[in-house]
Amino acid sequence: MSDNFGGRINRFKHFDGSGILINVRLALKLAWLLLAAFPPLVAQSASRIHPRLILSADTARPGETIYAGIELRLDPGWHTYWRNGGDSGGPPTIDWKLPKGVTAGEILWPPPIKHDDKGLITFNYEENTSLIVPLTVANDAPTGRLEINADLSWFECEQQTCVQGAGKVNASLNVGNESKPSPDAAKVDAWRKKLPRIDPSLVIRASWGTENTKDSRVLLIDWEPKEKISAPDFFHDAVENLEIAGTTEVVQNDAGKITLRKVIKKLEGEWPSQLRGILVGKSEASQSVIAYEAKLLLPSAPPGRTAAHATAIVKPALAPMLLFAFLGGLILNIMPCVLPVIALKILGFVNQAKQSPAEVRRLGLIYALGVLVSFLVLAGVVVGVKQAGQAASWGMQFQNSRFVVAMTALVTLVALNLFGVFEITLTGGAMGAASELAGKEGKAGAFFNGVLATMLATPCTAPFLGAALGFAFTQSTTIIVVIFLTVGLGLAAPYVMLCWQPAWLKFLPRPGAWMEKFKIAMGFPMLATAVWLYTLAVPTFGDGADFWFGLFLVVLALAAWVWGEFVQRGRKRKGLSLAIVIALLAVGYVYILEKQLRWRSPAPQSTSGSIRKSDPDGIDWQPWSPEAVAAARKLGRPILVDFTAKWCPTCQVNARTSLEIPSVRAKLKELNAVTLIENSWKKNSTVVAELNRYGRAGVPLVLVYPKDPQAEPFVLPSLLTPGIVLDYLAKAAK
Repeated sequence: MSDNFGGRINRFKHFDGSGILINVRLALKLAWLLLAAFPPLVAQSASRIHPRLILSADTARPGETIYAGIELRLDPGWHTYWRNGGDSGGPPTIDWKLPKGVTAGEILWPPPIKHDDKGLITFNYEENTSLIVPLTVANDAPTGRLEINADLSWFECEQQTCVQGAGKVNASLNVGNESKPSPDAAKVDAWRKKLPRIDPSLVIRASWGTENTKDSRVLLIDWEPKEKISAPDFFHDAVENLEIAGTTEVVQNDAGKITLRKVIKKLEGEWPSQLRGILVGKSEASQSVIAYEAKLLLPSAPPGRTAAHATAIVKPALAPMLLFAFLGGLILNIMPCVLPVIALKILGFVNQAKQSPAEVRRLGLIYALGVLVSFLVLAGVVVGVKQAGQAASWGMQFQNSRFVVAMTALVTLVALNLFGVFEITLTGGAMGAASELAGKEGKAGAFFNGVLATMLATPCTAPFLGAALGFAFTQSTTIIVVIFLTVGLGLAAPYVMLCWQPAWLKFLPRPGAWMEKFKIAMGFPMLATAVWLYTLAVPTFGDGADFWFGLFLVVLALAAWVWGEFVQRGRKRKGLSLAIVIALLAVGYVYILEKQLRWRSPAPQSTSGSIRKSDPDGIDWQPWSPEAVAAARKLGRPILVDFTAKWCPTCQVNARTSLEIPSVRAKLKELNAVTLIENSWKKNSTVVAELNRYGRAGVPLVLVYPKDPQAEPFVLPSLLTPGIVLDYLAKAAK
C-alpha cells in the first residue's frame, strides 16, 4: 500500500501541466501532510535511510558545548530533504531524549542539491549526509556517563516512490573534568567544515526589481564573493504565505560581483521584511561546493513613484552620483558644522595675500590634500566596518563618545588659541600641537585645517550629499573610495580655486591691526562648536557627567592659560609653571576622565532612543520599528517617519524649522497621521539597513507613507522646508 500511495504521489509530481503548477504544488504539500499524519500507512519494513548518532567528544566538561552528528546513510538512488524541501517533501525531524543537564541547539544543515523535475524544485540530500547539532552540558551537570537518545523522522524518496521513514539513535557521553575527543571527532569536524559559513564581512544586498505587480515581485540579490564562483544560486528557507520560484536567473557573474534574480509571489498578508536562506556555488579554485548563510533585508516597497522633491528609490548610475558627491561636498562649506573652519581660512587668505602666488597655490593644494587624506581615512573606516559585519553610516564616529570627547577638547583648545590665551611657537610642546596646527598659516596649518574641516563636516549632510553617500555605502570598496574622494574634492574646491587665482584675494582687506580683533572674534564660533560637542558628549556618561566634563574643560583651559601666561610669556619659574601644567593635565585626565567619567568605557548607548515632546503641543511621536510601520499601514493611515539623532545638526534644523511647527502639527492632526521617530544615539544594523534602503548613508531621513498600504513612501530631501513637508502630507492623504 505504501509503495502504491508513494507512486501515486510521485506520478502526480511528474504531471506536466505548467498552467496549473501552483495547484500541483499545493496538492503536493497536502500529500506530504497526509504522509506525515499517517505514518503507519506508509511505513516500510526496510528503510532505505540508515541513521546513526555520532559525537565529537567522548568526555565533556560541565559548561562545554560539543557537537552531535545525525549521520544519514542513503541507499543508492534514494534521497531525503533539506530544511526546506521545496515544492514537495519535508525536512528530517529530531525529537531529542536528553538527560538532565544536556540541551540541544538548532539543527545545522549541510548545503543540499537543487533538483528540477519539470519545473517543480526540491532541495535534496542525494548522498550520505550528517545533520550537525550543538549539545551543551550545563555547568552543574553531574559527572558520569549519560545516555543521549533521539527519535528521528524523515521522508525517503526514489524516482517512483516517496515514503516516511523513522528510526531511533543513541550514543553515550561522559561528563568529567577533562575533555576527550571521540573516535568520530574527525568525522564530525569534517561535516562541520561543509556547513554554510557565517561571514559578517560578506557583502550581500537585496533589492526589488522593477517588473512588479501587486502580488508579485522580482527579487535581486547582489553578492560579492571572496573567490571566483561558478553556478551561483540562492536556496531560500520556507516562508509562510509566499511562493518563491525555485528557478534562479544569474544576471551577472563577473568582476567580483554576482547578481541573482528570483520571482516571489505573495499569497496573502504583507510582504516580509527579510528572507533567509543560503548562497551556494562551486569554488573554481577548489572545485568544492561552498555556501554562506544569508539574511536578506528586503525593502519595504519596490522602486516606483517619484516626485519633484522626493528622491526616487532606484538604482542610480555612477556618473550622476559622482556629480552629486562633488556638489554635496561643495555645499558642505556653508553648513553650520564647517563655518568655524571657514573663519580660519578667511584669516589665512588675508595673511596669504602678501605672499608670492606660487606659495599661495602650494598652501591651497596642501589644504586640499588634508581634506582628501581625511576622506580617504573615512572611506577606509567605512570599508573596515562593513567587512567586520557591522553597520556603517555617515557621521558614525560621532556615535563614539571617546571621539566626541577628544573633538570637544581639541576645538576648545583651538578657540583658546584664537582668544590669545596661549600662543604657539615651534617649541610649543605636545599640549598645543593641535591648536598650533590650526593657528599656523604655513604648510602644517593648511593641512590640519583640511583635516579639521573634514572632521567637523561629518555630522552634517547637505543637498545631493545624502543620495551620493547612500549609493556609496551599498557599493564595492573601489566605489566607496571614489565617492568619498569626490566629496572631498567638492569640500576643498573653493579654497583651491581662490589660491589658484591670487588676483581674487585683492578684494580682501589688507593685513593690519584689525586682524588680531578678527582672530579673537573667530574664536567665538569655535567656542560655540565646542559647546555643541559638549552637549553631545554629556548624555553618554550618565548622571553627573555635565559637572565632571565641564570641570575637565575648565581644568584644560586653566592649563592652557598657565602655559601661555607663565611658560610662554613669563620670565621666571618656567619650570614650576610647566610642572603645574603637567599636574593640571594629569588631574584632568586621570581623576576626571578616567575615574569620574570612565570615558573609555561609558555605559552602552540605547539603540531605541527616547521619545520626548519638544513642547506640550509638540508632535506625538511614537518609536519607529518595521512592525510599527506595518501596523499603521494596515490601518490605512498616512505615516510620517523621522530618522534623526541629537548629534546631527541638519536633523535639528529640520525639526525646528519644518517638522515641529504649528502648520505641520495641524496637518498631521487633520490627516489622523501616525508619526514615528527613530532617534537613537547609536544606529543599529536594522536602522542603517533602512537608511541604505532609501539611498541614505546616514541621518536625516524623513519618509511620508501614503494611506494606500500598497503605495511606496515618499523620500523627502535632506534639507526640509515647511512647504515640502506639507506638500507631501497632502499627497499622502490622496
